[in-house]
Parts: sequence; structure tokens; C-alpha cells
Amino acid sequence: MAHRPRDLFSQQESNRRKSSWLLLGFVFFFAWIGFGGDIGLYLLQSGATSGYHHTIPWLGILATAGAAAMAWAAWRHGDRQVLWSTRAMELINPVTDEQVRLVNVATEMSIASGLPMPRLWIVPDSDPNAFATGRDPQSASIAVTEGLLETLDRDELQAVLAHEFAHIARYDTRLMTLVAAIVGAITLLSDGVGRILFQSRRVGGRAAGFGGGGRRGGGGRSAAGALVIVVWLLTLIVAPLVSRMLAMAISRKREFLADATAAQYTRNPAALISALEKCENARGPTLSVGRGAAHLCIVDPADRRFQKYKGLIGDVMASHPSLQERVLRLRQMMGSVAVAA
Repeated sequence: MAHRPRDLFSQQESNRRKSSWLLLGFVFFFAWIGFGGDIGLYLLQSGATSGYHHTIPWLGILATAGAAAMAWAAWRHGDRQVLWSTRAMELINPVTDEQVRLVNVATEMSIASGLPMPRLWIVPDSDPNAFATGRDPQSASIAVTEGLLETLDRDELQAVLAHEFAHIARYDTRLMTLVAAIVGAITLLSDGVGRILFQSRRVGGRAAGFGGGGRRGGGGRSAAGALVIVVWLLTLIVAPLVSRMLAMAISRKREFLADATAAQYTRNPAALISALEKCENARGPTLSVGRGAAHLCIVDPADRRFQKYKGLIGDVMASHPSLQERVLRLRQMMGSVAVAA
């Protein structure tokens, strides 16, 4: 166990670097979308003798500036956006027995983990689930659904909160919250451009200046422009899927680490196994959590069928590792915890 602090610090530093690279890649993606469109328009219109000529790269300028603003907002307010999207309500004054128990258990886990007490939130959803978000441990929040408080006993709730504290300790919350904000922004961009293109086709008019007016040569440039536009459109089509797959891959790797750390905090892997099984076997999805934030939750809030598959299907479609694999690893820890005790 002597190596654990150094390992924790290395993972924190790794998540900080990945967060920075993620934001940089996000800005570059939007810059390509903007300036790629500018290049395509310019090349397509290179042979036109009249009509609109696209010479100022206003698409690239606007897209890059917008991406920088969204990256800053995701960094500063990404956790608030996630909580707002789930309709979560902050727990200020606990009223019910379940809420009092939540505060007491969270206080215990704060002491056990050595982390500041996070803000607690209740998500109005009957499906048992939980997630953590925040830029750092000082600004962290943990949200649990009403269904989780009603479904789990005290030991199981402690195990779930320990899992979320583990995400906070490793700065997983920063990276995963940024991913959630970026996935949402890319999806909105793709949907918005798709609607614009669809409406343009319905109107039947040409895009502004697309070869409008007479032509004077420029056939090679026009062909290059068409190629750029095709690549540009393919990027918009594929980007939402790629970004979701990235979010899922990030989540799957970190769930195993959080499970292991939770077992170390509580010395009770069996409680986490029981909690995971109850969450997994719930009847319906967590409707309050959108697909873009699925990787934040302790179990997939959407369709959990794909978690049963290993290999390509599970890797592409599931945001979390399979329950069987998580339980197997926790059962293996039960022996080592018993020996350590």
C-alpha cells in the first residue's frame, strides 16, 4: 500500500494533462470546421466571375472564437451545466431520514478519503444512480437520484459515495465533466449544421455564391473545393459518434479504478457489489441524465444491454464496463481486504 499516494498523484497529473489536451483539441476541431468551410467555399467559387466571393474567413474566425468561449465555459461552469441538465436540487437542509443519512455518510467518506466535503445534490429520478462532477476537490459535487436513496441500505450508499469520492480524488470529475460539455457542444453543432443543410436543400437554392455567375476556368480548384466540403461534411457526421466513443472509453477505464479505491476507503467490497447489482437490475433508465453525461454515472443511465458484451460491441456501445467484470474484480479484492484486516 506504500505506493498508493504516488500512484494517486500520478493519476491526478495525468488527468490534468488530458484535460488541457482535450480543451485544445476541442478548439482545433471547431477551427477546422470553420476554416475548412471557408477553404471549401473559396475553392468552389474560384471560377466564378460574378456573385458572392468568399474571401474573408469569417466562418473560421467565428467558429474558433466560439470554441474558445465554450471551452472556457466548460472549464469554469461545466459542472453547473451538468447538474442543471439533470434538474438536480442542492441538499441544503436535510428533511427526510434518507437525506440525513446521505449527509452523514458523505461526511464519513470525506474524513476517510481526506477530501473536502462536496456539495450534495438530489436528482428527481426513480432509477438508482449517482455521479460526481466538479473542476477540483474544492468545487466538487456529488449527485444521487431519489431512487438510489430509496433502494440502497446504509452500507451500499456508503460504497457508492466512496466510489464518487474516488473520482473526485483522482480528478476524474474534471476530465469527465469537460468531456460531457464537449460532447454536448459537438452534438449541437452537428445537429445545427445538418438542419441548415436540410433546409437549404428543401428551398432548392444554391448555397451563397456556390459557382454563381459566369465561370472562367478554375475546374481544378472547384474539384478541390468539392473534396474539402465532402471531408468537412463527413467530419460533422462522424464527430458526435467519435466524441461519444471517447467519453465511453474514458469512463470504462476509470470505473475500475474508482471501484478499487472505494473498496479501500470502506474496506467493504461486498457492499459495492450489492449496490452495483441493485442499480444494474433496476427496471428503467435514468431519464434525467442525458446520453452526453452517461459516462459520469456509476452505472449507465441509458440502455445497459451492451454492457453484457465484451469486445467490439461492448467497447463501442457501452459507457461502462460490464457488471460481471466489475463484480469479479471486487470479489478478488475481498480476499486481500480480509487479509489486510
